[in-house]
Amino acid sequence: MILDILVRVFSENGYASLMMRRMKADEKDAAFIAECVYGTLRNYLLLEYQWRHLAKKTKMRTALLLDMSVYQLLFMDVPAYAAINEAVELADRHEKKFVNALLRQVSKNGMITPEEDEIRYSHPKWIAALFKAHYGEENAVKIMAYNQTRPVQYGRINTLKITREEAEKTEGLHFIDDICFSYEGALQKTELFQSGKVLIQNYSSQQIVRYLDVKPGMRVLDACAAPGTKTQQIAMLMNNQGEIIANELHAHRTKLIDELMERTGVSIVQSRSGDASVYDETQKESYDRVLLDVPCSGLGDLSHKPEIRWHLKPEDIDEITKIQAEILEANAPYVKQGGILVYSTCTLNRKENENRIRAFLKEHNEFELFEEHTFFPFVTKSDGFYCAKMLKKGETAQEK
Repeated sequence: MILDILVRVFSENGYASLMMRRMKADEKDAAFIAECVYGTLRNYLLLEYQWRHLAKKTKMRTALLLDMSVYQLLFMDVPAYAAINEAVELADRHEKKFVNALLRQVSKNGMITPEEDEIRYSHPKWIAALFKAHYGEENAVKIMAYNQTRPVQYGRINTLKITREEAEKTEGLHFIDDICFSYEGALQKTELFQSGKVLIQNYSSQQIVRYLDVKPGMRVLDACAAPGTKTQQIAMLMNNQGEIIANELHAHRTKLIDELMERTGVSIVQSRSGDASVYDETQKESYDRVLLDVPCSGLGDLSHKPEIRWHLKPEDIDEITKIQAEILEANAPYVKQGGILVYSTCTLNRKENENRIRAFLKEHNEFELFEEHTFFPFVTKSDGFYCAKMLKKGETAQEK
Protein backbone atom coordinates (compact mmCIF):
# COMPACT_ATOMS: atom_id res chain seq x y z
CA MET A 1 0.00 0.00 0.00
CA ILE A 2 2.83 2.43 0.87
CA LEU A 3 4.59 1.68 -2.40
CA ASP A 4 1.39 2.05 -4.41
CA ILE A 5 0.76 5.49 -2.91
CA LEU A 6 4.31 6.65 -3.63
CA VAL A 7 4.15 5.41 -7.23
CA ARG A 8 0.91 7.33 -7.80
CA VAL A 9 2.36 10.49 -6.23
CA PHE A 10 5.26 10.50 -8.67
CA SER A 11 3.66 8.99 -11.78
CA GLU A 12 0.23 10.66 -11.59
CA ASN A 13 0.98 13.81 -9.54
CA GLY A 14 -1.31 12.36 -6.89
CA TYR A 15 -1.72 13.62 -3.33
CA ALA A 16 -0.88 11.22 -0.53
CA SER A 17 -3.45 12.66 1.88
CA LEU A 18 -6.33 12.00 -0.54
CA MET A 19 -5.22 8.44 -1.20
CA MET A 20 -4.75 7.65 2.48
CA ARG A 21 -8.22 8.95 3.32
CA ARG A 22 -9.68 6.29 1.02
CA MET A 23 -7.60 3.39 2.32
CA LYS A 24 -9.00 0.84 4.76
CA ALA A 25 -6.60 0.23 7.64
CA ASP A 26 -6.81 0.08 11.42
CA GLU A 27 -5.45 2.99 13.46
CA LYS A 28 -2.05 1.41 14.13
CA ASP A 29 -1.44 0.42 10.50
CA ALA A 30 -2.70 3.79 9.26
CA ALA A 31 -0.22 5.60 11.51
CA PHE A 32 2.66 3.46 10.21
CA ILE A 33 1.64 3.98 6.59
CA ALA A 34 1.33 7.76 7.06
CA GLU A 35 4.73 8.02 8.76
CA CYS A 36 6.45 6.03 6.03
CA VAL A 37 4.70 7.77 3.11
CA TYR A 38 5.16 11.32 4.37
CA GLY A 39 8.66 10.60 5.68
CA THR A 40 9.73 9.23 2.30
CA LEU A 41 8.25 12.23 0.47
CA ARG A 42 9.84 14.75 2.84
CA ASN A 43 13.27 13.11 2.63
CA TYR A 44 13.22 11.93 -0.96
CA LEU A 45 16.54 13.42 -2.12
CA LEU A 46 18.32 12.50 1.10
CA LEU A 47 17.12 8.90 0.78
CA GLU A 48 18.21 8.71 -2.85
CA TYR A 49 21.61 10.04 -1.77
CA GLN A 50 22.06 6.98 0.44
CA TRP A 51 21.93 4.48 -2.40
CA ARG A 52 22.14 6.12 -5.86
CA HIS A 53 25.94 5.75 -5.93
CA LEU A 54 25.40 2.00 -5.65
CA ALA A 55 22.85 1.65 -8.46
CA LYS A 56 22.12 4.60 -10.72
CA LYS A 57 19.79 2.94 -13.23
CA THR A 58 16.56 1.68 -11.69
CA LYS A 59 12.88 1.67 -12.62
CA MET A 60 10.67 4.17 -10.80
CA ARG A 61 8.87 1.49 -8.80
CA THR A 62 12.13 -0.10 -7.69
CA ALA A 63 13.66 3.25 -6.80
CA LEU A 64 10.64 4.18 -4.65
CA LEU A 65 10.74 0.76 -3.00
CA LEU A 66 14.36 1.43 -2.06
CA ASP A 67 13.51 4.96 -0.85
CA MET A 68 10.72 3.81 1.47
CA SER A 69 12.86 0.96 2.77
CA VAL A 70 15.83 3.24 3.43
CA TYR A 71 13.49 5.56 5.33
CA GLN A 72 12.44 2.65 7.54
CA LEU A 73 16.07 1.67 8.07
CA LEU A 74 17.37 5.13 8.95
CA PHE A 75 14.39 7.01 10.41
CA MET A 76 11.90 4.53 11.83
CA ASP A 77 11.98 2.06 14.68
CA VAL A 78 11.83 -0.92 12.32
CA PRO A 79 14.31 -3.81 12.67
CA ALA A 80 16.67 -3.91 9.70
CA TYR A 81 15.83 -7.54 8.87
CA ALA A 82 12.09 -6.72 8.79
CA ALA A 83 12.48 -3.70 6.51
CA ILE A 84 14.79 -5.60 4.15
CA ASN A 85 12.66 -8.75 4.06
CA GLU A 86 9.53 -6.73 3.30
CA ALA A 87 11.34 -4.92 0.46
CA VAL A 88 12.57 -8.19 -1.03
CA GLU A 89 9.01 -9.55 -1.00
CA LEU A 90 7.72 -6.45 -2.83
CA ALA A 91 10.56 -6.42 -5.37
CA ASP A 92 10.14 -7.80 -8.88
CA ARG A 93 11.29 -11.41 -9.18
CA HIS A 94 14.49 -10.64 -11.06
CA GLU A 95 15.44 -7.76 -8.68
CA LYS A 96 15.09 -9.47 -5.31
CA LYS A 97 18.81 -10.22 -4.88
CA PHE A 98 19.73 -6.71 -5.99
CA VAL A 99 17.32 -5.08 -3.51
CA ASN A 100 18.49 -7.34 -0.69
CA ALA A 101 22.19 -6.62 -1.29
CA LEU A 102 21.75 -2.89 -1.72
CA LEU A 103 19.65 -2.42 1.43
CA ARG A 104 22.07 -4.47 3.49
CA GLN A 105 24.87 -2.18 2.32
CA VAL A 106 22.85 0.93 3.20
CA SER A 107 22.10 -0.51 6.63
CA LYS A 108 25.80 -1.20 7.15
CA ASN A 109 26.83 2.29 5.99
CA GLY A 110 24.38 4.17 8.19
CA MET A 111 23.33 7.73 7.39
CA ILE A 112 25.54 9.56 4.89
CA THR A 113 25.11 13.33 5.37
CA PRO A 114 25.44 15.44 2.21
CA GLU A 115 26.92 18.93 2.18
CA GLU A 116 24.32 20.50 -0.13
CA ASP A 117 21.33 22.07 1.67
CA GLU A 118 18.90 21.06 -1.06
CA ILE A 119 19.84 17.38 -0.64
CA ARG A 120 20.12 17.43 3.16
CA TYR A 121 16.65 18.99 3.41
CA SER A 122 15.28 17.34 0.25
CA HIS A 123 14.10 20.40 -1.68
CA PRO A 124 14.46 20.76 -5.45
CA LYS A 125 17.40 23.01 -6.20
CA TRP A 126 15.22 25.75 -7.70
CA ILE A 127 13.00 25.95 -4.58
CA ALA A 128 16.04 26.10 -2.28
CA ALA A 129 17.47 28.87 -4.48
CA LEU A 130 14.15 30.75 -4.41
CA PHE A 131 13.96 30.67 -0.60
CA LYS A 132 17.57 31.89 -0.32
CA ALA A 133 17.07 34.69 -2.84
CA HIS A 134 13.85 35.92 -1.24
CA TYR A 135 14.50 35.45 2.47
CA GLY A 136 18.25 35.06 2.91
CA GLU A 137 20.27 31.90 3.42
CA GLU A 138 19.73 31.64 7.18
CA ASN A 139 15.93 31.89 6.93
CA ALA A 140 15.88 29.62 3.89
CA VAL A 141 17.64 26.86 5.81
CA LYS A 142 15.22 27.32 8.72
CA ILE A 143 12.25 27.06 6.34
CA MET A 144 13.58 23.90 4.73
CA ALA A 145 14.46 22.34 8.07
CA TYR A 146 10.94 22.96 9.38
CA ASN A 147 9.46 21.44 6.22
CA GLN A 148 11.14 18.17 7.18
CA THR A 149 9.24 17.93 10.48
CA ARG A 150 5.95 16.22 11.19
CA PRO A 151 3.40 19.07 11.35
CA VAL A 152 1.46 19.90 14.49
CA GLN A 153 -2.28 19.30 14.17
CA TYR A 154 -4.13 22.51 14.88
CA GLY A 155 -7.82 23.06 15.41
CA ARG A 156 -10.18 25.88 16.21
CA ILE A 157 -13.21 25.99 18.45
CA ASN A 158 -16.52 27.07 16.96
CA THR A 159 -17.79 29.61 19.47
CA LEU A 160 -21.28 29.30 17.99
CA LYS A 161 -21.43 25.87 19.62
CA ILE A 162 -18.81 25.63 22.38
CA THR A 163 -16.77 27.79 24.74
CA ARG A 164 -13.06 27.55 25.38
CA GLU A 165 -13.79 26.47 28.98
CA GLU A 166 -15.90 23.56 27.74
CA ALA A 167 -13.35 22.51 25.13
CA GLU A 168 -10.46 22.61 27.63
CA LYS A 169 -11.94 19.57 29.36
CA THR A 170 -10.94 17.42 26.38
CA GLU A 171 -7.78 15.37 26.95
CA GLY A 172 -4.93 16.09 24.53
CA LEU A 173 -6.28 19.51 23.54
CA HIS A 174 -3.94 22.45 24.28
CA PHE A 175 -4.94 26.06 23.57
CA ILE A 176 -2.56 28.40 21.70
CA ASP A 177 -4.78 31.48 21.91
CA ASP A 178 -8.46 32.25 22.53
CA ILE A 179 -9.76 29.92 19.77
CA CYS A 180 -6.77 27.97 18.40
CA PHE A 181 -5.50 24.72 19.89
CA SER A 182 -3.16 21.84 19.10
CA TYR A 183 -4.42 18.28 19.43
CA GLU A 184 -2.72 14.95 19.95
CA GLY A 185 -4.60 12.31 18.02
CA ALA A 186 -7.15 12.05 15.20
CA LEU A 187 -9.29 15.15 15.70
CA GLN A 188 -11.66 14.25 12.87
CA LYS A 189 -12.73 11.12 14.77
CA THR A 190 -13.78 12.98 17.90
CA GLU A 191 -17.33 13.91 18.87
CA LEU A 192 -16.23 17.55 19.07
CA PHE A 193 -15.33 17.56 15.39
CA GLN A 194 -18.24 15.48 14.14
CA SER A 195 -20.75 17.69 15.94
CA GLY A 196 -19.24 20.88 14.51
CA LYS A 197 -17.95 22.20 17.82
CA VAL A 198 -14.36 22.29 16.56
CA LEU A 199 -12.73 22.44 13.12
CA ILE A 200 -9.36 21.37 11.78
CA GLN A 201 -7.53 24.54 10.73
CA ASN A 202 -3.87 25.49 10.67
CA TYR A 203 -2.76 28.19 13.11
CA SER A 204 -1.53 30.54 10.38
CA SER A 205 -4.74 30.08 8.39
CA GLN A 206 -6.74 31.21 11.40
CA GLN A 207 -4.73 34.42 11.68
CA ILE A 208 -5.60 35.47 8.11
CA VAL A 209 -9.30 35.89 8.91
CA ARG A 210 -8.52 38.24 11.81
CA TYR A 211 -7.11 40.76 9.32
CA LEU A 212 -10.60 41.24 7.88
CA ASP A 213 -11.73 42.86 11.12
CA VAL A 214 -15.32 41.71 10.55
CA LYS A 215 -18.26 42.77 12.70
CA PRO A 216 -21.83 41.46 13.05
CA GLY A 217 -24.17 42.73 10.34
CA MET A 218 -21.53 43.20 7.63
CA ARG A 219 -21.73 41.92 4.07
CA VAL A 220 -18.64 39.85 3.25
CA LEU A 221 -17.31 38.07 0.16
CA ASP A 222 -15.01 35.06 0.44
CA ALA A 223 -14.06 34.83 -3.22
CA CYS A 224 -12.11 31.53 -3.20
CA ALA A 225 -13.94 29.79 -0.37
CA ALA A 226 -13.90 25.98 -0.58
CA PRO A 227 -13.79 23.96 1.57
CA GLY A 228 -15.17 26.80 3.70
CA THR A 229 -13.06 26.71 6.87
CA LYS A 230 -12.17 30.41 6.68
CA THR A 231 -15.76 31.19 5.67
CA GLN A 232 -16.97 29.52 8.84
CA GLN A 233 -14.48 31.47 10.92
CA ILE A 234 -15.72 34.71 9.39
CA ALA A 235 -19.32 33.77 10.24
CA MET A 236 -18.29 32.85 13.77
CA LEU A 237 -16.54 36.19 14.31
CA MET A 238 -19.68 37.91 13.01
CA ASN A 239 -21.69 35.93 15.58
CA ASN A 240 -23.71 34.50 12.67
CA GLN A 241 -25.19 37.94 11.94
CA GLY A 242 -24.96 39.59 8.52
CA GLU A 243 -24.38 38.05 5.09
CA ILE A 244 -21.47 36.11 3.60
CA ILE A 245 -21.17 35.09 -0.04
CA ALA A 246 -18.85 32.07 -0.38
CA ASN A 247 -17.71 31.76 -3.98
CA GLU A 248 -16.06 28.65 -5.40
CA LEU A 249 -14.94 27.92 -8.96
CA HIS A 250 -16.04 24.27 -9.02
CA ALA A 251 -19.75 23.70 -8.46
CA HIS A 252 -19.32 20.32 -6.76
CA ARG A 253 -17.10 21.91 -4.10
CA THR A 254 -19.84 24.30 -2.99
CA LYS A 255 -21.41 21.23 -1.40
CA LEU A 256 -18.42 21.05 0.95
CA ILE A 257 -19.14 24.62 2.03
CA ASP A 258 -22.85 23.94 2.54
CA GLU A 259 -22.18 20.78 4.54
CA LEU A 260 -19.67 22.55 6.78
CA MET A 261 -22.03 25.46 7.47
CA GLU A 262 -24.85 23.09 8.37
CA ARG A 263 -22.63 21.02 10.68
CA THR A 264 -21.26 24.10 12.44
CA GLY A 265 -24.56 25.95 12.86
CA VAL A 266 -23.97 28.79 10.38
CA SER A 267 -27.00 30.26 8.61
CA ILE A 268 -25.64 33.50 7.04
CA VAL A 269 -23.52 31.92 4.29
CA GLN A 270 -24.74 31.64 0.72
CA SER A 271 -22.49 29.49 -1.45
CA ARG A 272 -22.26 30.02 -5.16
CA SER A 273 -20.23 28.73 -8.09
CA GLY A 274 -18.33 31.22 -10.23
CA ASP A 275 -14.96 32.20 -11.65
CA ALA A 276 -13.37 34.67 -9.22
CA SER A 277 -11.17 36.04 -12.01
CA VAL A 278 -14.19 37.35 -13.97
CA TYR A 279 -15.58 40.78 -12.99
CA ASP A 280 -19.31 41.14 -12.27
CA GLU A 281 -20.51 44.74 -12.60
CA THR A 282 -23.57 44.03 -10.43
CA GLN A 283 -21.33 43.42 -7.40
CA LYS A 284 -19.51 46.77 -7.55
CA GLU A 285 -18.97 48.35 -4.10
CA SER A 286 -21.39 45.93 -2.43
CA TYR A 287 -19.17 44.37 0.26
CA ASP A 288 -17.75 45.71 3.52
CA ARG A 289 -15.03 43.08 3.44
CA VAL A 290 -13.53 40.91 0.70
CA LEU A 291 -11.20 37.98 1.33
CA LEU A 292 -9.03 36.75 -1.53
CA ASP A 293 -7.36 33.56 -0.33
CA VAL A 294 -6.04 33.00 -3.83
CA PRO A 295 -4.72 29.87 -5.55
CA CYS A 296 -0.95 29.73 -5.07
CA SER A 297 2.13 27.53 -5.42
CA GLY A 298 1.71 26.16 -1.88
CA LEU A 299 5.35 26.62 -0.92
CA GLY A 300 4.28 27.33 2.66
CA ASP A 301 2.62 23.91 2.96
CA LEU A 302 5.64 21.67 2.35
CA SER A 303 5.56 20.08 5.79
CA HIS A 304 2.11 18.49 5.58
CA LYS A 305 1.94 18.44 1.76
CA PRO A 306 5.52 17.39 0.91
CA GLU A 307 4.60 16.16 -2.57
CA ILE A 308 4.05 19.75 -3.72
CA ARG A 309 7.81 20.20 -3.97
CA TRP A 310 8.03 17.32 -6.45
CA HIS A 311 4.95 18.30 -8.48
CA LEU A 312 5.63 22.02 -8.87
CA LYS A 313 7.76 23.34 -11.74
CA PRO A 314 9.32 26.85 -12.03
CA GLU A 315 7.18 27.64 -15.06
CA ASP A 316 4.02 26.96 -13.05
CA ILE A 317 4.65 30.13 -11.03
CA ASP A 318 4.06 32.39 -14.05
CA GLU A 319 0.62 30.90 -14.68
CA ILE A 320 -0.26 31.10 -10.98
CA THR A 321 0.72 34.77 -10.66
CA LYS A 322 -1.35 35.57 -13.77
CA ILE A 323 -4.44 34.06 -12.13
CA GLN A 324 -3.72 35.90 -8.87
CA ALA A 325 -3.52 39.23 -10.71
CA GLU A 326 -6.79 38.53 -12.50
CA ILE A 327 -8.58 37.68 -9.23
CA LEU A 328 -7.28 40.83 -7.55
CA GLU A 329 -8.33 42.97 -10.52
CA ALA A 330 -11.82 41.44 -10.70
CA ASN A 331 -12.65 41.58 -6.99
CA ALA A 332 -11.15 44.90 -5.88
CA PRO A 333 -14.11 46.92 -7.26
CA TYR A 334 -16.50 44.92 -5.04
CA VAL A 335 -15.15 46.61 -1.89
CA LYS A 336 -17.15 49.55 -0.55
CA GLN A 337 -15.39 52.84 0.10
CA GLY A 338 -13.90 52.57 3.57
CA GLY A 339 -13.98 48.78 3.29
CA ILE A 340 -11.17 46.23 3.64
CA LEU A 341 -9.63 43.90 1.06
CA VAL A 342 -7.48 41.05 2.38
CA TYR A 343 -5.20 39.11 0.03
CA SER A 344 -3.60 35.91 1.29
CA THR A 345 -1.60 32.91 0.10
CA CYS A 346 -0.22 29.77 1.70
CA THR A 347 3.11 30.24 -0.05
CA LEU A 348 6.54 31.71 0.64
CA ASN A 349 7.41 33.46 -2.60
CA ARG A 350 7.69 37.23 -2.99
CA LYS A 351 6.58 37.03 -6.61
CA GLU A 352 3.17 35.78 -5.45
CA ASN A 353 3.11 37.87 -2.29
CA GLU A 354 4.80 41.26 -1.81
CA ASN A 355 5.53 41.80 -5.50
CA ARG A 356 1.96 40.97 -6.47
CA ILE A 357 0.58 43.49 -3.98
CA ARG A 358 3.07 46.20 -5.03
CA ALA A 359 2.02 45.77 -8.66
CA PHE A 360 -1.67 45.95 -7.69
CA LEU A 361 -1.27 49.09 -5.57
CA LYS A 362 0.68 50.81 -8.31
CA GLU A 363 -2.37 50.52 -10.56
CA HIS A 364 -4.99 51.13 -7.85
CA ASN A 365 -4.37 54.26 -5.83
CA GLU A 366 -7.86 53.97 -4.35
CA PHE A 367 -6.36 51.31 -2.06
CA GLU A 368 -3.66 51.74 0.54
CA LEU A 369 -1.68 49.01 2.24
CA PHE A 370 -2.57 49.03 5.92
CA GLU A 371 -0.65 45.96 7.04
CA GLU A 372 1.14 42.91 5.63
CA HIS A 373 2.74 39.94 7.29
CA THR A 374 4.66 36.80 6.34
CA PHE A 375 4.08 33.86 8.66
CA PHE A 376 7.31 31.87 8.64
CA PRO A 377 6.77 28.22 9.60
CA PHE A 378 9.86 28.03 11.80
CA VAL A 379 8.44 30.93 13.86
CA THR A 380 4.76 29.92 14.11
CA LYS A 381 5.36 26.15 14.05
CA SER A 382 2.65 26.01 11.42
CA ASP A 383 2.23 26.58 7.68
CA GLY A 384 3.88 29.45 5.88
CA PHE A 385 1.39 32.17 4.88
CA TYR A 386 1.36 35.72 3.56
CA CYS A 387 -1.33 38.30 4.20
CA ALA A 388 -1.91 41.88 2.98
CA LYS A 389 -4.67 44.07 4.45
CA MET A 390 -5.68 46.95 2.19
CA LEU A 391 -8.11 49.78 2.87
CA LYS A 392 -10.28 51.27 0.13
CA LYS A 393 -10.17 55.01 0.62
CA GLY A 394 -13.40 56.83 1.29
CA GLU A 395 -14.41 60.09 -0.41
CA THR A 396 -12.71 62.18 2.27
CA ALA A 397 -9.46 60.26 1.97
CA GLN A 398 -9.50 60.53 -1.81
CA GLU A 399 -10.07 64.28 -1.68
CA LYS A 400 -7.07 64.66 0.59
